[in-house]
Amino acid sequence: MSRALALLVTGASGMLLPRHFLGVAARHAAVEKIHLVVSKGASQVLFHELGRDQTGAEALVEAAGLDAAARARVVIHRDNELDAPISSGSYRLAGTLVLPCSSGTFGAFAAGTAATLVQRAGAVALKERWPLVLGVRETPLSVVHLENLAALAWAGAIVVPPIPAFYIGGEQMARFLDAYSQRLLDHLGLGPDGPGLRWG
Repeated sequence: MSRALALLVTGASGMLLPRHFLGVAARHAAVEKIHLVVSKGASQVLFHELGRDQTGAEALVEAAGLDAAARARVVIHRDNELDAPISSGSYRLAGTLVLPCSSGTFGAFAAGTAATLVQRAGAVALKERWPLVLGVRETPLSVVHLENLAALAWAGAIVVPPIPAFYIGGEQMARFLDAYSQRLLDHLGLGPDGPGLRWG
């Protein structure tokens, strides 16, 4: 079984989410490679929310604070790189995570649009029946949003909004981010082991 993931970052608010997940997953014993794609919209949000001097995937990797070994597991692709390996079902992945997932992105998935690498990688995960996990960041949800998400759930996607797990206690954001990252790894079939996870 492949131990490679795709992490697709789209232009919704919440760049702490992929930053934290990237830091956890790139150090996780079960993850050999992470294919990272940051959309143009995500680059703009990342610049505003994380205050990086640069934009795009490089800025997210830098913000995640990866050591050399973890950084070597991350492969960066441009969103217009439609010939990237993850654009084909012939290149097997353990799963695909869209985090944060904008309403425009899950709308494109529901419509079967594949004009960008993010959209194509999502479509590939659906057709190949790999885990497609959507960290949807949108509220309130309109009927259109709900119908799109229902269609994706019927097609096999897993909708996992970043809702705080209040039962873990504490007031630190890191505890929520750890708990949410663990939940995402579970849905990707990668189990609980890995550094940086500080909850039971």
